[in-house]
Amino acid sequence: MIFQDIEFHNVAELTTTPENHGWRLQRVPESLRPALNEGAQMRVLQPDNCEIRYTADGPSRITLSSEGQTRVTVFCGLFDNRQRFLIGPQPQTIEIIPTETLAQLDSTYCNNMAFSPQVVRLIFGGPQRDPIIFHGIDGENVRPPLAEDLPELRYLAYGTSITHGFDAEGPHLSYVSQAARHLGADLINLGVGGSAHCEPEFADYMAGRDDWQIATLALSVNMRDFPIDEFYSRVSYMVNKVAGSDPNRVVACITLYPFFLDFGIVQKDKPFKAPPEEYRQALRDAVAACPHHNVHLIEGPNLLTDIGGLTTDLLHPGDNGMIEMGRNLAERLKPLVRQST
Repeated sequence: MIFQDIEFHNVAELTTTPENHGWRLQRVPESLRPALNEGAQMRVLQPDNCEIRYTADGPSRITLSSEGQTRVTVFCGLFDNRQRFLIGPQPQTIEIIPTETLAQLDSTYCNNMAFSPQVVRLIFGGPQRDPIIFHGIDGENVRPPLAEDLPELRYLAYGTSITHGFDAEGPHLSYVSQAARHLGADLINLGVGGSAHCEPEFADYMAGRDDWQIATLALSVNMRDFPIDEFYSRVSYMVNKVAGSDPNRVVACITLYPFFLDFGIVQKDKPFKAPPEEYRQALRDAVAACPHHNVHLIEGPNLLTDIGGLTTDLLHPGDNGMIEMGRNLAERLKPLVRQST
C-alpha cells in the first residue's frame, strides 16, 4: 500500500478514528475483523511485521503514536540501523539518519541481497506491540521503494502467538522473519496470538490475496479446546481453500510445535480436549485428503529440535528457538519453492 509517498507493508488498511488524529495500521481489512473471534479481532490490530518503507535523500522525520506502547526497529535493507524507539500515546517525531559508512559500501556487495540498503524500513512489533498510528513524514525527496529494491518472493504466514512473534526480542527475530530472511522473501505476517481458530472467513481472505507465492499455516495449539472433529473440519477447510486458490503457489502446513504436554507436564489452566498427537494426526489427515498437489506437510517438532530454545513456559520459543526454527523452516521450503518455479 502506497500512502503519502511511502509504502506500508503488511498493512491491509489504514483506518482513522476521532481519537487518534492519524492513520492506524491494520494487518487485515476492517471488513474482515467482525468475522473473527474476539481475540483475533484485537490481535490483527497489533502491527507485528508491519513496516513503513521509503527511500530519501538525507535524514527523514516520521511522527507516530501508539494506543499503548509499540516498539520500532529500524533497518536499512537487511542492515540493522541500530535505532530502536518506543512509541507511546503522544505523537512522537523520530529522526532517521543515514549512516556514512553504509553509504560508502560499493553496490556490488549488495547485488544478491533481497532488499536494497537504500530502503529505510521501520519494523513494528516485539515486546511492545500495541496498535500504531501514523501521523506524517518529512524529508528530502521521500519516495516509495522501487520494485527492484524489494524481494520478488512474498511469503504469507498464519498461525498462533509463535508465528505472531511473542517472546522474540524484536520483529526480525520471530521464526517467520528468520525464515523469510533465509528465503530472500518478503514476509506477510498474519499470526494471531492466542486466537488462531482457522475461521473460514480468514481462510477465504488469505486465498483471495494475490500478493504471495508461498504460505505456511501453523495449525494450531490455540484450538486445544476444540473437539478433534471440529478441529479437523476447520483446518481441512483452510488447507483446501488456501491451496486451491492457485495451484502454482506453495502451501506448507505445520503441525503443533513441541510444548509442555509433550514432556508430560499438565497445566490445569490450559486444558486440551485430546493429546497433542491427535491434533497433529488430524492435520496430517487433512493434508493427505487435500486434492491439491501444491500442499505439503511439515512436522513442527522437526523445526524446533532443541527444547532448550523454549522459554520457561515450555510453550513459546525464545530468540534461540526462533532462530533455529526459522533456519530449519527455510531449508524445508527452499526445494518446494524451486519446484514451483
